[in-house]
Amino acid sequence: MTAAPGPTPPSPATAPALPGAVTPAQALGWMHTARFLTTAPRLEFLPDHAHPEIAFVGRSNAGKSTCINTLTQQKRLAFASKTPGRTQSINLFTLGKQGVHDAVLADLPGYGYAAVPKQDKIRWQQVMANYLVTRPHLRGVVLLCDPRHGLTELDEILLDVIRPRVEQGLKFLVLLTKADKLNRQEANKALSITRLQAGGGEVKLFSALKKQGVGEVAHLLWQWAHPIDVDPDPDTPTPEP
Repeated sequence: MTAAPGPTPPSPATAPALPGAVTPAQALGWMHTARFLTTAPRLEFLPDHAHPEIAFVGRSNAGKSTCINTLTQQKRLAFASKTPGRTQSINLFTLGKQGVHDAVLADLPGYGYAAVPKQDKIRWQQVMANYLVTRPHLRGVVLLCDPRHGLTELDEILLDVIRPRVEQGLKFLVLLTKADKLNRQEANKALSITRLQAGGGEVKLFSALKKQGVGEVAHLLWQWAHPIDVDPDPDTPTPEP
């Protein structure tokens, strides 16, 4: 007699997810809940809160506002000026479904644009450095970069500023925007070079026009804001206090 077949193991598509895990589509739904919170010309005007904060930084022409609007599926959440460098404040946006906030996005002013007066550049470099070093609930940093130009000297300075916090666990992602302007060979080359420069951070391609990397990045940011705590092995004895 032929033995009855055993139960079929679940396929990866139907296997139960880890507790608290979401799909990229669900992460995009979470990003869509973004709402404007406040704008702060200086650090002392930033509100206190207990939520993980994710900062977006980059040169004024790197496509930062477009990236935020694409991730949140909102056309004018982050103001995209026709004159790069005009925004001189930190803009905060809350995230969370059903009115319950669980994370905050921080849109930092773009840097490096030639039309901005030198004193303003210096002031904002100091403000951004202080923010990145001292902001208590900063969980992750997304650095946007046009891969056709690569990481600039100002980008390298920013990397040096956050490196101690990255070594302490701060999440870090270099997002190569406008990836639709690259062919496959150029994209692979840009990824390879930037990974060498990123110093431990992740590097991903992103295109607002082609929606490349949108779900993947939303999923990553959700994971940053919702770290999954792994329960210890129940068979492992707990040390006495």
